[in-house]
Amino acid sequence: MTNAADLLAPDTAMGAVTLRVGDLDRMIGYYRDAVTLDVISQQGGYALLGRGGRPLLVLQHAPELRSAEPRSAGLFHTAIVFDTEAALAAAVYSVASRHPHGFTGSSDHLVSKAFYFTDPEGNGVELYWDRDRTEWSWAHGQVEMSTLFLDPNRYLQEHLTPEALESPRAGGASIGHVHLSVGDVPQARDFYVDKLGFEVTATYGPQALFVSAGGYHHHMAMNTWNSAGAGRRGLALGLGQVEIVLPDADEVAAADARLRHHGLQTADDGLTVTVNDPWDNTIVLRPAAS
Repeated sequence: MTNAADLLAPDTAMGAVTLRVGDLDRMIGYYRDAVTLDVISQQGGYALLGRGGRPLLVLQHAPELRSAEPRSAGLFHTAIVFDTEAALAAAVYSVASRHPHGFTGSSDHLVSKAFYFTDPEGNGVELYWDRDRTEWSWAHGQVEMSTLFLDPNRYLQEHLTPEALESPRAGGASIGHVHLSVGDVPQARDFYVDKLGFEVTATYGPQALFVSAGGYHHHMAMNTWNSAGAGRRGLALGLGQVEIVLPDADEVAAADARLRHHGLQTADDGLTVTVNDPWDNTIVLRPAAS
């Protein structure tokens, strides 16, 4: 049995995801007008977007960079979870209306209902809503998830309300999870579970791993579907960093000590701790705002 001291706190959550982008104005337009996030602030080459004042996405202008190689490690998708099905339906309708060619699929995962898109620079986006945890099923320490057909048109007919259409930014949203493309799942497990302190919630053979804190279905996932054997990332457009929010500074310090104990190099600026995974995906640990 895993010692609680080796785990991330149960109330760990995901924070903002940073994307390096080539066309800042176009990407702001996509996430503001299509995904229905608010621009919280914009300064220089950075734009911060979120919902209800909660930061979800940082867009970092990096026009000098090129797109990543197709089979490299990096971002598989950023997943935004909505508080209600009406809010999810409004966002799905908005993206599908403005960027119809970016829709890549939809699924009922038993724990959630999800819709998938690709943004204008090729970054994966998931928009979803969670069923109540009392409806999730667990067996042998793993949550039961599936990929069942979910008809997007029927979903909109059932859940897109006039109120949501009129006020598509109503309702809360947050980063529910972040899914990465990696080169090797056992290596991902060694870093994210054995060293960082997530718990395994689901595995799909040697190709995918789902992990979380506190019994969520997954805060992060890693797969090799498009990236098997990928090495360390070069500097490119796409994922900049993933933020993980811990309850307080003590939990950040404990995670830092755990990572250092395992021989990993971390950077501590007095508030946040930064560490790179085996593929140079940057992970930032920060305490929740008081």
